[in-house]
Amino acid sequence: MTATIEERTAHGRGQGVFALDPFRKGDVLYVGVLDDRPISNHSHASQISKTEFGFHKGLSSKFNHSCNPNCGIVINDTGGHNIVAMCDIAAADEATYDYAMRNYRIEHFAGPCVCGHANCRGSITGWQDLPQRRKDDYAGYVAPYLIEMDIEDAAIILHAEAASALECNGPAPTVGLPTAQ
Repeated sequence: MTATIEERTAHGRGQGVFALDPFRKGDVLYVGVLDDRPISNHSHASQISKTEFGFHKGLSSKFNHSCNPNCGIVINDTGGHNIVAMCDIAAADEATYDYAMRNYRIEHFAGPCVCGHANCRGSITGWQDLPQRRKDDYAGYVAPYLIEMDIEDAAIILHAEAASALECNGPAPTVGLPTAQ
């Protein structure tokens, strides 16, 4: 089922997207259709791969960020971001998602986050800045290239730490090992 949605004023947050009908966990609120691909990164750009950004048609840019979202991202067959319910949502509720679910780094929201939730991070951050616990909460509702980027970053960090340990400590001692004669 695709839930019926509309753009409305979100008090204190500009425009937002609201459900006209109730929908259940897993329902698609918005089918992501990419308009321009690739474009440069900006506040309404969606990261669509490890290195590319795109802009979605329709109401995509009207979904507000929340540090406690009721929706997430699922990549569709065209590479667009479907907005999918992470829980049951009542009619008239605002549909939100965490922008970190689509972008590894967020550089275009300098002001404070205004989501108003008790678990608000205080600023709109990218995937790389989320604590692991929050990343785990979003399992199944995040762009898969973000997880791949996490794995690559972790490998780079481990490699750098190993190289640093070698520099500081020198090669591992060989005491007690038999020598060839």
